[in-house]
Amino acid sequence: MSWTTPADLRKQVMRLWERGELLGSLAKGETLFPKRLTLKGPSSAEIAEQFEGIRQWVIELRSMTHCRVEMREFRHRVFGANALPDAVWLDSLEHAAAFIGKQREAARFAALLDITHTREPRLVAWLAERPLRALELADVWSRLLDICGWFQAHPRPDVYLRQVDIPDVHTKFIEAHRGVLAELLDRVLSPEFIDSSRSGVNQFASRFGLRDKPLRIRFRILDADKALFRTTHVTQDITLDAASFIELNPDVGRVFITENEINFLAFPPVKDSMVIFGAGYGFEMLNHARWLGSRRIHYWGDIDTHGFAILDQLRRRFEHVESFLMDRETLLAFTSLWDREEQQTLRDLPRLNEQEQTLFNDLRDNRLRKNLRLEQERIGFAWVETALAALV
Repeated sequence: MSWTTPADLRKQVMRLWERGELLGSLAKGETLFPKRLTLKGPSSAEIAEQFEGIRQWVIELRSMTHCRVEMREFRHRVFGANALPDAVWLDSLEHAAAFIGKQREAARFAALLDITHTREPRLVAWLAERPLRALELADVWSRLLDICGWFQAHPRPDVYLRQVDIPDVHTKFIEAHRGVLAELLDRVLSPEFIDSSRSGVNQFASRFGLRDKPLRIRFRILDADKALFRTTHVTQDITLDAASFIELNPDVGRVFITENEINFLAFPPVKDSMVIFGAGYGFEMLNHARWLGSRRIHYWGDIDTHGFAILDQLRRRFEHVESFLMDRETLLAFTSLWDREEQQTLRDLPRLNEQEQTLFNDLRDNRLRKNLRLEQERIGFAWVETALAALV
């Protein structure tokens, strides 16, 4: 039977609910009602062939609550004068919500709408766009409005999130709701108080003028004659905040960057040199260290597609960067230690030199072995020391 059933009608209304159209119309002050639902009834031939089934179908439709069934009278040559459902109408949001069992949710949204109209009318439009998300946040909506009010009273406050002092709102609550708070604050704060170049939950603090935890850079001076501290401790593993690192300007002519911590710690002594513990794709912290522009920089990463992608990204900031131990000779010297790269980078890398590009293409196109990688920590240290001796 292809006739529209009460379950079919409820599915139609549920789709309106799930798309946010029912509650959204309430927030917009628009009306969808009376709303005519799609109804498919029996054909003339079916009326003659399935009269009893049609009678039961009519009874089911007419017994529905919260809907108005509009009937159409007709005369059949066999059964005489009769009437069939011609249209099904919902006359109000209340009826629509009741029809699908969403009365409580609709009432809760109406309450959210009332408090928002009173406390922060500029967020009514957000409720109209995200009504179901608003329902998920109903229990904490008042606190979210408190936070929006605090930021309006303290635009770009230049304090740590821990210092935001709002009754009944703790730091972890704000951290947990940074995504939705960013959407709300974008609507209530003046544009001059928003750093639009910062986006995503990890940049929430900088977007809205909070202090962020300082970026830290870890390094070692590899030349004992140029050590920053005169001690007997040979490692001198030093960590500085990015602002201090920018001003460092050490008396070395060569900088190595490596991604592996043990390689960083075990990096051999090298005259006139230092080594930085890398951060994968996170080289933003090095951007403003202008003194790096006048040093020779060597990047040592894994021999795999991601290693070359990181090299390519680093060259976007410092185009003179040279790769270190990321060559075919090193790869072939340690074939017994080859491993598998789980997910390759397939995009083009325009900043690689000819030799690097050829090796990257061989890795990306699986010409040597599928998803081949050689991790930098698998390279023997005698090989590393020989390469350093040849370099300097």
